Amino acid sequence: MFRGGVFARMNLNAVLDSVRTACAAVAAMLLARLLKLPESYWAPISTIVVIQSTIPPVTLGWQRFVGTALGAVVGASIATFFHTGAAIYAVGILLCGLLAYSLRVGSAYRFAAITLSIVLLIPRAHVPWIIAWHRFLEVSLGIVVALLITIIWPLKKKA
Repeated sequence: MFRGGVFARMNLNAVLDSVRTACAAVAAMLLARLLKLPESYWAPISTIVVIQSTIPPVTLGWQRFVGTALGAVVGASIATFFHTGAAIYAVGILLCGLLAYSLRVGSAYRFAAITLSIVLLIPRAHVPWIIAWHRFLEVSLGIVVALLITIIWPLKKKA
């Protein structure tokens, strides 16, 4: 397609994958803005994470959804009753892991820990439950967009 340089090794599947990812990310961003979600950037980030993963999109989408919900609930619960310091943060990360594994969703642990970190460590003006709810909505929207795009526009194996 292109002679020499970086583009010489590109194939049609790589171009289509890039276009599909760009379309999905923009769709997620526009939907999140249309819904006036306060941190709308989480929707396209989640879309990119799911659509570009080597893990099947439905599997990763489920892990991210469950983990985000778990981290949001644990993070908001902790932030409601405690001032976040290093020890409380460590307990939250530990609790996310113990809950994820006891609920048999250990693969969602990393997403729970990420969401907990965002809820606990980023200072906000709103109460913790609102922050956690927004985070969950924004990520869930991104997951839904990624899954819809992979159903509507499937691609062969990644290049």
